[in-house]
Amino acid sequence: MTNDVRNDDLRTSSLGEPTWEMVSRFPLQGQWTVEEYLPLDMGRLVEFVDGKLEFVPMPTELHQAIAFFLCTKLTEFIVPRRLGVAFVAPLRVRVAENRFREPDVLFMRTENRSRRRNRFWEGADLVMEIVSEDDPDRDLVLKRQEYEKAGITEYWIIDPRDRSVTVLALDETSGRYQEFARLTDGQTAQSSSIEGFDISVSEIFDRPEMNA
Repeated sequence: MTNDVRNDDLRTSSLGEPTWEMVSRFPLQGQWTVEEYLPLDMGRLVEFVDGKLEFVPMPTELHQAIAFFLCTKLTEFIVPRRLGVAFVAPLRVRVAENRFREPDVLFMRTENRSRRRNRFWEGADLVMEIVSEDDPDRDLVLKRQEYEKAGITEYWIIDPRDRSVTVLALDETSGRYQEFARLTDGQTAQSSSIEGFDISVSEIFDRPEMNA
C-alpha cells in the first residue's frame, strides 16, 4: 500500500505540518485498488469510486435519528417473517466492479444471503438514503443512477428538506427506476417489493428523541 514517490524524495515532516512519511504509505487518489480500500478503517464513512476515495460528510443528529428509526421499523417487520436482514451504515455495498457505496439503510432478502460478505454486500434488495443538505444531488441523481445500474430492486429517498419520501421501484423490463410513490406529511409510504411494509411519513421526521 505505497505510492510511487521515492523515499529519498519525501519531505521530512516539521512541527505543524502533515506527517508526510505516513502519507507516502498510501496510494495517490485515483490509484487505490479494491484490495487496498476494503481493509481501510478511517472511523468515518468512506466510499470508493474508480480508484478514488470519497469522504462522506459526517451525518447530523436528525439524519441519524431518521436512519435508526427506519432500520428499526424495517427490522421489526422482516425478522419475525424471516424475510432477511437490515442494517444501517456503515456497511459497504458493491454497486459496480470498482465502486462501493454505504447506504444509510440496506436490506437483503434471505434467499439472497449468498451475496452478503463480512466486509461488504454484493448489491442489495432495498436501500434508503437520507438526503444531505450539503450535496442533495448525490442522493437524488448520482446514487439513483448507480443503484439502478446495480439492479437494486427498491430505493427510498428520504428528504428532510420538504419532509417527503420517494419510493423508486426497478422495472424488470427496462431495468430503470420508476416512481412507485412520492409521499408527504399525513401519508403512508409503502414498499413496492416487501409486501405489507409501510410507515407513516410524519413519524419518520417527527422524531421524539430529538427533544429528549
